[in-house]
Amino acid sequence: MKRIEALKQVVFEKKGFDGFLITNEANLLYFMGFPGAPCILISKNGRSVIYVYSVNYQQVKAEAKDFKVELVKRGEDLGTKIAKKVKALEVKKLGLDTIAGVPHVAGYLKLTKALRETTKVKIENEAVRVLRRVKDEGELELMREAGELTSIGMETAYEAIKPGVREYEVAAEIEYAMRRRGSWGTAFETIVASGVRSAFPHGGCTERKMKKGDLVVVDIGANYQHYCSDMTRTMVVGKPSAKQKEIYEIVRLAQEKACRVVKSKVKAKDVDAIARKVIEDAGYGKYFVHGLGHGVGLEVHEPPTLNRESKDALTVGNVVTVEPGIYIAHLGGIRIEDTVLVKRQKAEKLTKGPYTLETKQQT
Repeated sequence: MKRIEALKQVVFEKKGFDGFLITNEANLLYFMGFPGAPCILISKNGRSVIYVYSVNYQQVKAEAKDFKVELVKRGEDLGTKIAKKVKALEVKKLGLDTIAGVPHVAGYLKLTKALRETTKVKIENEAVRVLRRVKDEGELELMREAGELTSIGMETAYEAIKPGVREYEVAAEIEYAMRRRGSWGTAFETIVASGVRSAFPHGGCTERKMKKGDLVVVDIGANYQHYCSDMTRTMVVGKPSAKQKEIYEIVRLAQEKACRVVKSKVKAKDVDAIARKVIEDAGYGKYFVHGLGHGVGLEVHEPPTLNRESKDALTVGNVVTVEPGIYIAHLGGIRIEDTVLVKRQKAEKLTKGPYTLETKQQT
């Protein structure tokens, strides 16, 4: 309930709401600690109410020790039910964490229509985002474990990549290794992109067989108790060429220099600029086609953002990725990524593993 109380302080005392509706799936996880409910209604006066359909009612009742739980019965409309409760609580200004809730845009429109004469409804997503971007010790413990599991998965990738193996076979080995050690699943769809496909930053995973000389970008993440990690390494099938080694070292240096400056109070765009300068000075600036990184937590992409346009400043407790890359059509791509925790004077890497193009097949 500490998180609910922190939210109340922001949305009720500072922003002037007297009711707040949470519908975003990740936000619900953050405040409840478990999945299964479509929304929570928080009021300035009274207990917070979790609304839940019958399929998950018993589970939520068992988990939700500090909440009132209300069943949405068969045939009942969720938006209408919430509107009645909002009116009964005499809420005059209701905040919503997202427009895509209740549970969809149609539900949002129905809710606002039902409340138009009594309650002002306004989207307010920044309050929750501010809370979620700074991880507490409990969250960091889970994210460290997610990082460890992801690093185990990457070790498996270095062992599995060899000529004739299909991309999806490597992905299967990675995911199996993470699962065996305790992962609850993957944080996102595993990327194993080989050959010319490695030049696609989000190249996915196909039936393509790997060939000698291929660059292989492996981008993976474990999910542990709902918290994510994100890690990328690039390898070569067989012996790396001089060109591949050259580009790899540029990306490795860019990542290393950026990680060195990640600490509290540093502007996110300045971290991006440091990595980008290394790549630009080497003559590959136009081939670095995305931002340097993003926040990680219950979602694999969340604030803060590390790119040229970012207005964010890093603070203690942020968890972000640092992932420079160079992508050249018909040649391939190279990306190196770690998930790092922002501390007062430095960054702590939550993902660990080798920084080399060479797989176990060559060593």
